[in-house]
Formats: sequence, structure tokens, C-alpha cells
Amino acid sequence: MPAILIHGVPDTHHVWDGVRRQLTRADVEAWNLPGFGAPRPQGFTSTKEEYVDWLIDRLERVGEPVDLVGHDWGCILTARVASLRPDLVRTWAGGNGPVNAGYVWHPLAKIWQHPVEGDRFMSELEPDSFANDVAAGFDVPVDLAREMVSRVDEPMKDSVLGLYRSAVTMGEEWEPELARVTAPCLVFWGIRDPACQIEFGEKLAVSLRAPEVVRLDCNHWPLLQKPAAVAAAIETHWKSQAGPVS
Repeated sequence: MPAILIHGVPDTHHVWDGVRRQLTRADVEAWNLPGFGAPRPQGFTSTKEEYVDWLIDRLERVGEPVDLVGHDWGCILTARVASLRPDLVRTWAGGNGPVNAGYVWHPLAKIWQHPVEGDRFMSELEPDSFANDVAAGFDVPVDLAREMVSRVDEPMKDSVLGLYRSAVTMGEEWEPELARVTAPCLVFWGIRDPACQIEFGEKLAVSLRAPEVVRLDCNHWPLLQKPAAVAAAIETHWKSQAGPVS
């Protein structure tokens, strides 16, 4: 069975590049979500439900249960998939993506959710300034922050707004059904994340009956800041489950 890695916002599959270089198995795929370096299907408006449906469709086509991994929105969306379609998921791992009714969206998310302020933010977005903000606020190396922001095009801007505006009450809607997840779960979390605090990683682990939280001494993007540690944690998780991996 393959391993499927799902990115968050404002990322593409490239956010997993450093982790993938550390993995020993060969059957790993990192997918771009529609609007994030990949075309959106006709009529696709980038709601959270549409992304879940898209993931389920793609996973059904794989033909066997997968090792599913997500970060940020990738964590949120894949946890939802695992709750709705446990038959598609052999193991699940995710980090820095809260699914909890008590979570309060971070300031930038609230801007994106506002019908006027979000549009203004995206229309006025200046790549160098935004990259500097990401680097300073989240301890992302400047070169990686600039590379990330360089991929923020008009479809991604529109997709970000659609996603966040559909998700104002995501925690209240989706947290209860986490109890339906049957796959063995691993939660990893950058403990210095100001946007998705570690307490929500701990709460996610409880909801998913994960035995522990792998606490990483970094900010929101462990994939960029601690790729070797993330790779080691998820490979240990995969190998702890019954059945061989490639």
C-alpha cells in the first residue's frame, strides 16, 4: 500500500520535499490539492467539503488502503477522510492542523474569512513582504518562505479564501466524528506554533486515540524545520503496524 502526503495552506506538494528525502520507502506520493499547483475541476469552489470529496475520490482510485499523512489543512482534511471512509486508510498521521470546537482561528484566517478584508488582502499581497512575514512569524528559513510564496498564484488565492470561508465552524462540525476513525494514528506537532497551539495537538491525539504526540521543538512548519524528525516519526509509525511496507 502506498503512502500519500497532503499539504496545507499556502503550500503545494513541495512542502514535503525535505521529508521525502529522508524516507526510506519508495511508494510515497505527495499530492497537490486543486487550486494549489493543480487545476480545479469545473465548478469546484474550494470548500472544505469539496476537498474531502476530492480526496476520497482519489483514494478510491488507489485501490487499497493507504498510509495517509497530512500537515496543516492536510491534517484537517485527511482526518476528516479517515472519519468518513475508514476503509480507505491503513494508518493516519498528521500535525499542526486542529480539529476542535474550542479552537479559535488565528488572525490571518479571520482576515481570509472576511468577505471584504480577505479579498483586499489577496489583491494587495506583495510576495516579498508576505515571505518575510512567514519567515519572521513562523521561523521558516527565508529561502524556503520565498519559494513557498512564489507559488501563490491567483487560483491559490481564490482557493484559500473559499476554503477558509467554508470553515468558520469546522471544529464544531468535524470534531465529533473523529471518534469514527479506526486507523492507528500518530500526531506530530511543532510546539512553538502560535497559530495552532500544542494544546490542540494534544486534544487531537485524544480524539483519535493516538498513544502520544510527537512534540517537535519548532514552529508551525515541522516539514521545513525538522524534516528528518518528521520522517523518522512517521516511518516508525508505519513500521509498527501489521503488514510490510515497500
